[in-house]
This record gives sequence, structure tokens and C-alpha cells, in this order.
Amino acid sequence: MTLNEDLCPIPDIAPVSSEGDMDAAVEAARAAVGLPVGARVVAAMSGGVDSTVVAALLHKAGYDVVGVTLQLYDHGAALKKKGACCAGQDIHDARLAAEMLGIPHYVLDYESRFRDAVIDQFADSYLAGQTPVPCIRCNQTVKFRDLLDVARDLGAEAMATGHYVRRSVAGGRAQMRKAVDHSRDQSYFLFATTRDQLDYLRFPLADLEKPQVRGVAAALGLRIAAKPDSQDICFVPNGDYRTLIDKLRPQGREAGEIVHMDGRVLGNHAGITDYTIGQRRGLNVAVGEPLFVTRLDPARRHVIVGPREALLTASLTLDESNWLGDEATMQDAADAGVPVLARVRSTRPPSPARLSVTDGVVAVTFDQGEEGVAPGQACALYDPADPDRLLGGGFIKTTTAVV
Repeated sequence: MTLNEDLCPIPDIAPVSSEGDMDAAVEAARAAVGLPVGARVVAAMSGGVDSTVVAALLHKAGYDVVGVTLQLYDHGAALKKKGACCAGQDIHDARLAAEMLGIPHYVLDYESRFRDAVIDQFADSYLAGQTPVPCIRCNQTVKFRDLLDVARDLGAEAMATGHYVRRSVAGGRAQMRKAVDHSRDQSYFLFATTRDQLDYLRFPLADLEKPQVRGVAAALGLRIAAKPDSQDICFVPNGDYRTLIDKLRPQGREAGEIVHMDGRVLGNHAGITDYTIGQRRGLNVAVGEPLFVTRLDPARRHVIVGPREALLTASLTLDESNWLGDEATMQDAADAGVPVLARVRSTRPPSPARLSVTDGVVAVTFDQGEEGVAPGQACALYDPADPDRLLGGGFIKTTTAVV
């Protein structure tokens, strides 16, 4: 396969220089699975390099591997996706890889489930003035709930994925931890994984860096070794999510006012779905100082703006919380005064915080004001005494500003 380097630069590939390197990768995969050789394992195969290498390593390790690929959205539309060299080829690539490995492979049509659980929720969140994270919803519902049921129905003892995260067992209980390659770590996106799901899941890439994974793929002769990583949101053609939202929820294009937090009306907007918390560009208002979107009021169709310091958040409340710590629930952890490191965006480092519960609602209070906090986003919680350990998290429901 030849790639157009202007559109799809060849990624870094760390060559597997010896048979010992490959043996080490296979052994690492076997250790991650932790089941007797010959056990049946379902490999969730997306068609990308990571999940394909997982299936290949587990097959090479002697497991009875069954590949499963989910058709989640209109792959015909994805072919038009600008800047994606191999968009629309995912299912085809997964099928070819399974055929080359000699493992059974199933393609499941989950388009309706994906639309209900992910796409519609994505559009509704923007309409409600929130900033959703569809990858988390997909992992939480379609992949780690529905697909796990399929894996069990196929008689598998575990399901393996290509996520860069570590699963370990301590005191008889499974923990989720950051992968060795922190630049690829995906624990933030997996905060909603339940204890039961974590008991069944396996992550064979935890000890590998991405160039090593590509090197394994190349050494095994897999044609996807140099396939570019997916970019943007998988179901949004051309990365233009606003066009999708306008199509699904046209009421989001109702005009409204841009209002300063002091009450001044500064201008008008053409639709609240054009704005997210923290946005600075595209406001088209000028008052002699930089302004940022500090809040959205969908009921009145107001976009509230203010100075940057107004973005500092003192605390937030969580919805749909999930706990993986040593305590039975997050409420128990809050009652016990368990300190946490709270991560409010995948691109931001976690910050020291503490938990509390009022009338059954979990709150996270930061030791210092935190920037970049938006309702609808995730707040993942880590252990200050062991920062690689994910304790759980939730979706941000409300925020309280410092000022």
C-alpha cells in the first residue's frame, strides 16, 4: 500500500529488530490477558493499527481469538472526510487482517444503537449548551456494554481492545491505570468503565509505545502498519460537527444575544450551538478587552461572555459518576475524605481536589481555581498517592466560578 505523503505522512515506526523483540511483545500481551493459553478472547477490531496488532499478538500468543468489528456510522459518508487517507476502509481492513491471521471475524451492524446512544446525545448536549465527549459515550455504551454482551455470548473469557491503558489486579480487585506511554494514555476516556466490565476487559498494548506497535504490525506483515491514526470525531464528515448538529437539531440555529456577564448586551449570534465554554474567537464583539464565553443559557438563547478570570472554576458537580477506588462508592470515598486529582480535559494535567456529597450529589472542589471546565465534559479522578491509578469520575453537570 502506497500512501500520499502530502495528505497522510508516514508515521514513526520502531522496527522490531529481533525475534526477541517480537517474543517480548507477545509475552506482554499474554501477561495482560492473564488467562491460560487456548482460552477464547474476543478482539474488538476497529480496522486501525492498534486493535489489529492486539488481535495479531493474542493469536500469536496461542489464544482462541475471535475478531468483532462494529459498523457504527455511514462509512459511505466517511469516504468524503477531508484529510483522512483511509476513511471508509476500516471494516474492510479489519476483515482483511482477520483473514490473514486466520481467525473468525464478525461484523455487527450497530448503526441504530450508535445513533441513539452517541450521535443523538451529542447533538442534544450542544443544544443544551454543553460540550460533550462522544468517545466516552461510545466506550460507555456501545463498546463496553453492548459489545461485552456479544463477547460473552460467543463464549469468550475476556474481551481485548487496542486502548492505551493498563489493567492490573491488587488485593483481588482490578484497577485501571495509565499506559506506559503517557502521551497516548486513554484513561480519561474510560472513566465510566465499571468494576464488572474491568474484570472482563484486557488491554494488551499497555506496555508499548505507538512506534513499537507499528513496528510489530510491520514485522507481522500487516498492511495497516502505516495507516494514519483516526482524527476528529469518527461520525462527523470533514470534521464539521456544526453542520451535523444543524441537520439533526435545526432549532439550535435560532438567533439570540451575546451578553456580558455584567448584563450589557454586546451583540447578536446566529445559534447557540456555534459556541462552547472558553471560546474566544468568532464572538464578533469588541469592548476593548479580550472576552471569552463563560456560560451558555439555552432557555434564553444567551451567550454570556466575560474576562478570562471568569473562566476559573472553584467546584463542579458530577452526573453519572463511576467509582473504581478501594471504597464501595464515590459517596463513601467523599465521606472518608479521600483526596483526588481531578482532570477536566484530556489535554490538561489533573489538579488537586477533594470530594463532597450533598443530598446525594457528588461535588469536586479544587484546591485552586481550574480553567477549561465545561458542563458535558468529563472529570476523571486519579489517586494523588498513586497518580497513574484511575479512581473513576463523572460527567460535569454544573460549575461554580471562583469570581
